Amino acid sequence: MHHPSEKDYIHQLSIDCVILGYQDRQLKVLVPKLDFRGDFWALPSGFILQEESIDEAARRILEERTGIRDIYLDQFRAFGPTDRTNRAFLERMMRLNEEKFGEELFNRKEFDWITRRFISIGYYALVDMNKVVPRKNDIDESIAWYNIRNLPPMIMDHNEIVGKALETLRLNLDEKLIGFNLLPETFTMREVQELYEAIFDKPFARNNFQKKILDLNVLERLEKKFTGAANKAPYLYRLAR
Repeated sequence: MHHPSEKDYIHQLSIDCVILGYQDRQLKVLVPKLDFRGDFWALPSGFILQEESIDEAARRILEERTGIRDIYLDQFRAFGPTDRTNRAFLERMMRLNEEKFGEELFNRKEFDWITRRFISIGYYALVDMNKVVPRKNDIDESIAWYNIRNLPPMIMDHNEIVGKALETLRLNLDEKLIGFNLLPETFTMREVQELYEAIFDKPFARNNFQKKILDLNVLERLEKKFTGAANKAPYLYRLAR
């Protein structure tokens, strides 16, 4: 395990990533559980090297966690109250895991470096879950997808960061046409509606919704989806090229 203070990172600046996927009509978030006694969950996070841009750092962190490079990524907010520090959570974790925190693993210099006030830049990423292979790092016990409505209690302000990411996603959904990043390449109109309903956590009237989406003029209609009943089969769509 490397010590962050020994790397050429920008001090007191970090990145927290909200990785969003969609499956089984549920909007999901990729969340690691830390490999320590006690229930500690945290968003995929990391620091920024002096020679890389903020976006480059975010993409590096995301690739390390998902195994893919082609990801829709958006910076949505900075989190920086004056008391934003992980000291309380870290001290509790150390009390519960005294045998793990020897001098070599976590010395005073490292503790002082990592418990200072950190400003975090929040990014959210939209991924096709079928293409993602979640990857643990060296302090993770596990990494898994959780329904955004039933997230575990995460450290610091990480649950709040997810909430702000969801607010931004809802605001940008139509203007930036970003929701389609959560779907496979081809999809039915029903699948689009189910996605929107998962994101907004409410139902939409079918006819009104379909007209709204088609009026965006961004979809290409393909052949009907085979269901065994051609007269009732829905059309498949994809983003127009």
